[in-house]
Amino acid sequence: PGIQEEIYRKDDRLLTLLKDVYVESKDPPVRVKDGGDEHLPSKQEEKRLTKLGHLGDLDVQKVSKGKISIVEALTLLNNHKLHPHIWTAEKIAVEYSLELKEVNSLLEFFIPFTVQEFPKETKKAI
Repeated sequence: PGIQEEIYRKDDRLLTLLKDVYVESKDPPVRVKDGGDEHLPSKQEEKRLTKLGHLGDLDVQKVSKGKISIVEALTLLNNHKLHPHIWTAEKIAVEYSLELKEVNSLLEFFIPFTVQEFPKETKKAI
């Protein structure tokens, strides 16, 4: 209890000393570059047109090299599923400007869904 009183006790001498303290702060001056970097070419991302086919209205028209759009991903996964001997990982990597390692991962971990319809005679059993 004695410590609590000491903490909350107002010390007029310290308050007057604190009122005498004045702090002034200034930011360092901003240095402007002389424009020597303006002549260097800026690094711009290389873009390529997408290969969309009949789904062109549903997706973007340009993507960065090394990337694919959603429609392209679904298209290449479906092509690989239907014709794996034609649409190999190497051909997909060249066709869509992708890394071979990324294409192998894509083909391994992403599998498109298949829709299966049951014959009419089995619908009654369900």
